[in-house]
Amino acid sequence: MTRPWSGEELARRVSAKLPQAVEAWKDTALWVKPQSLRQVAQFLKEEPGLEFNYLNSISGVDFIDHFEVVYHLTSLKHNHSALVKTRVLGRGEPTVPSVYDVWRGADYQEREVWDLLGIRFDGHPNLKRIMLWEGYPGHPLRKDYLEEL
Repeated sequence: MTRPWSGEELARRVSAKLPQAVEAWKDTALWVKPQSLRQVAQFLKEEPGLEFNYLNSISGVDFIDHFEVVYHLTSLKHNHSALVKTRVLGRGEPTVPSVYDVWRGADYQEREVWDLLGIRFDGHPNLKRIMLWEGYPGHPLRKDYLEEL
């Protein structure tokens, strides 16, 4: 079983390298600022002792007043895991940087979050619908989906 990193431990390590990146931490979760997400991902993957080389999943959550994008990471070398989140304010064009170039496994997962929640991943090389057809109206997992129509 993997050992989860505490949010506090992760915050300390990330803040030492990227002091403006950390927004908050609690239990086993670390929140980073959306504009720092790409740099934090690269750091978590490459930093000796961390080496989170495996992206388990990316998911999006609609909290009505904001969205969160959630990243579950694993270090196969050290057998530990991390939970990283970023908060995106506004409903118009929620956008976060893509981590596709850090973990290629982000490709379809970012496309799925885009398709179903409408969160755009800046820098993704092929951000198009993956579950629904092109031209489908709106993003069906949004809480305001019926209002979009």
